[in-house]
Amino acid sequence: MNDNSLQPIATSPTVAISVLTVLALLGFLGVSRFANRFHEQEKALARHLYQQGLTEQQQGKPNLAIDHFRAALGYDRDNFQYQLSLARALRDSGRTEEAKTYLISLWERSPQSGPVNLALGRLAARTGSLDHVIQYYHNAVYGVWSSDAEQNRLNAWFELIETLLRQNARPQAQAELISLSANLPFQSEFQLRAADLFASAQDYDHALAGYHRVLQRERTNPAALAGAGEASFRLARYRTAAHYLEAATKADAQGPQIAQMLATSRVILQDDPFSRGISLEERNRRIRTVFDALGERLETCSSSQESGSSQAHSEADSLSSLKARWTQMKMELARLGHRGQSGLPDELMDLALQIEQQTAACPSTARDQALLLLAQNRAGVEQ
Repeated sequence: MNDNSLQPIATSPTVAISVLTVLALLGFLGVSRFANRFHEQEKALARHLYQQGLTEQQQGKPNLAIDHFRAALGYDRDNFQYQLSLARALRDSGRTEEAKTYLISLWERSPQSGPVNLALGRLAARTGSLDHVIQYYHNAVYGVWSSDAEQNRLNAWFELIETLLRQNARPQAQAELISLSANLPFQSEFQLRAADLFASAQDYDHALAGYHRVLQRERTNPAALAGAGEASFRLARYRTAAHYLEAATKADAQGPQIAQMLATSRVILQDDPFSRGISLEERNRRIRTVFDALGERLETCSSSQESGSSQAHSEADSLSSLKARWTQMKMELARLGHRGQSGLPDELMDLALQIEQQTAACPSTARDQALLLLAQNRAGVEQ
């Protein structure tokens, strides 16, 4: 019998190598699995620290949030979101240079990122030029968002306009609003927000058009009625303003400003001697009402002025001159019934404008304010 056949199979070199290979592979798999579990534990810890940081940031504690975001990055160094949150917390704590460093690094990695560009825009609003503010916000509007892209883009655009208005960049805000309106989906909340911003930018024509768009579909929308009333009031279209403000009041749109504008509009419409369609008798009555109110204004303001200073003497002389004009007009007013159509309403409004401007420092009533607006905008009252 061959002795080699009696040699244990385990001593075969090929088998030994195979066994060692299997053992090595098992060892590698074990180490790899252990390493993966370790990394998963690190990431879980990073997520926990990150959530703590978010909570602190929402509570207005950016300095504590910074510590937790840094700790989270210690366990997950390349996490984009952690770095972005750290940059935001640094910005909110006033450490703008550090925040800028992180954000520029993130921007270089992902220049089309909507969140990064938005964060840079907000940072630029604090420390940068207006051109940089607009540039980064535009990048955010047209950038890439991982979720809710359309909503995030609209929010960024609205935020840009609000930022421009806070920085008194009204022409730029108006230009952005016009562009936004052309791309705005028709939903009441968006249309109202845009119309409100037009009003804040003192572009009342576009504001009124925006409120009209809402009212075409929602005729009793309180916010749109109130907005349309105020925009019409600012445009000196007092009849239209009264119409919308009355409807807003009926639709439960409350507030002292609405009540004041409505009361002023009503006084203007009641006293307007230029109103179309009124009789000569009614026109004369209105002229006398305005005339009497101006006389009371002169008397009240004259008696309340202090004497002694050169400025007081100068103001007293001006009031005396206006009172002389008022007295002269009183004689013309006595002959009003015999004159028919005359230039007296225009003369009266010229005098009203001067009296109300000259007595601006004296306490005023709602009628005084109405007369001043009527004198300034006499042509557009009926609109």
